[in-house]
Amino acid sequence: MKKKAIHKRLLLVLLIPLGYLLFYLSSLSHSLTEKIYSQVLYKVLTLPLNLLFGYIPISMAEILLISTVLILLFLIVRTIIRIIKSSSEKWSILGRAISNFVAALSILYFSFILLWGFNYQRLPFKDIAGYDTQPTDINMLKQVCEALIQRTNELRTQVDENSNGIMKLSGGINNTLKRAHLGYKNIESQYPELTYKFGRPKGVLLSEVMSYLGIGGVYFPYTTEANVNISLPSTSLPFTACHEIAHQIGFSREDEANYIAYLACKYHPDADFQYSGTLSAMIYATNALYQYSPEDYFELREKYSEGVNRDVNALNNYWEKYETKIQDFSSSINNAYLKANMQNDGVRSYGRMVDLLIAEYRKK
Repeated sequence: MKKKAIHKRLLLVLLIPLGYLLFYLSSLSHSLTEKIYSQVLYKVLTLPLNLLFGYIPISMAEILLISTVLILLFLIVRTIIRIIKSSSEKWSILGRAISNFVAALSILYFSFILLWGFNYQRLPFKDIAGYDTQPTDINMLKQVCEALIQRTNELRTQVDENSNGIMKLSGGINNTLKRAHLGYKNIESQYPELTYKFGRPKGVLLSEVMSYLGIGGVYFPYTTEANVNISLPSTSLPFTACHEIAHQIGFSREDEANYIAYLACKYHPDADFQYSGTLSAMIYATNALYQYSPEDYFELREKYSEGVNRDVNALNNYWEKYETKIQDFSSSINNAYLKANMQNDGVRSYGRMVDLLIAEYRKK
């Protein structure tokens, strides 16, 4: 019986190379992956999970992650105790524990690839939208920044403020998460690939922990839940909710999820979403401008309205509170994760959102 159990665990370990092989093969034809997986299989595979978890009001992902950590700690302590007490089977106990862990890891990895990972190899959104993202000069980037600043200033006059003069949501956090899908409803006729049929985004109870890790939100493929850090400033919350919905729909790449979130906010019926999305796009674009032409950046920075200035400063102050070595470590883990999924720019891939913003501006 022991030999059979060992053989089963060894077979499960093979799921890691099998999963990576399938993932590699999917990278050979983005068009085929789009048609077979993203447009068909992904929707079929996520449907039962969405029906099971999508409409539960709390984040089951958070419960499962906390439970997994606690169970893992319990098993580690139990294994250590057994090794200490055993006189003749120390290595056997350790070997079984390691093989069980690797087998479980193999199942999780293969499930991740099957339930979501293939979406990293779908058609780029620029091809879906028909955008030309060829390199352009700094003047075009400056024009995009100016247009976004102007629109952000206009939208700032349409949103509410708190007593400190900082933008606030037109409803509470729960109401905001409930409204997040409305922008997608308005663009699905133009982009059928962005049709939204999932449960709404969910707030995370341990949001403060996410802030220390530098995380605004997390999509959890095992439950198909879009999880949002609800301690974020009001300026970021709508955009972040729409970003996680983009992952939920099946757009894995971070830069594309950012741009899609901007689109969903832009066409949202409510001004707080429109402002959050446009402000976020403006920040990405002006940060890119600063890298290439600081003098142009500071020239345009003077064009921010007083309200936009207060919001940007409040946002910077918020994240400064959480700048720790923990956040640096989290960023390095995220960087490794992106590269493992063949996003070779790692964390820097977030900046490519600006290419899509420029392409949209140029197309119009």
